[in-house]
Amino acid sequence: MGHAGAAAAAVRYLRSVPGPGPVEALPRPELRCVRPDERAPVDPVEFRRVLGNFATGVTVVTAPAAEGEPSPAGFACQSFSSLSLDPPLVCFMVARTSATWPRIARAGVFCVNVLGAGQGELCRAFARSGTDKFAGVAYDAAPASGAPRLAGAAAWIDCAIHAVHTGGDHLIVVGRVRALGPGDGSTPDQAPLLFHRGRFGRLEPEA
Repeated sequence: MGHAGAAAAAVRYLRSVPGPGPVEALPRPELRCVRPDERAPVDPVEFRRVLGNFATGVTVVTAPAAEGEPSPAGFACQSFSSLSLDPPLVCFMVARTSATWPRIARAGVFCVNVLGAGQGELCRAFARSGTDKFAGVAYDAAPASGAPRLAGAAAWIDCAIHAVHTGGDHLIVVGRVRALGPGDGSTPDQAPLLFHRGRFGRLEPEA
């Protein structure tokens, strides 16, 4: 199954899951993808270099193990954002080639763990492929979804998948917030972990 087929299958699955009624949206603008015979508008290396100047927070998106799966699913994610206050919606972007995304789609729910300033190694662990990402990681179950809520996180947002949209080589996953809260207080420093120009950082107090 190609990328387009995988995205379509995910959308079909999500539409079959009972959930809240649809949210009315404005008419879509006219959009056009770059055709294979067209030159890409920017060099990918330059794109990464310039966009790296935009500092982001760092999250780990988790989902409970679906039926027949031995462990929960999770991956490190920078591309997370709040989206709507009414209804409460958030979104994250995931590569179409992600091996973790189909597991989150099957679960139909997820928890966004906003990492704290001291959790850089935890982020690296969830960014790796082909390993048991939850080995030695302390967590409990988020109240609405049952997805792993990681100990020491600065905040958590518990969601049901609301919609999935295509966005070039990524998918845009919209979640409807069911529960949320600050960190569990297991670490005294709950400042967020930041990512900028390929490196982790942290907020410095104002002078």
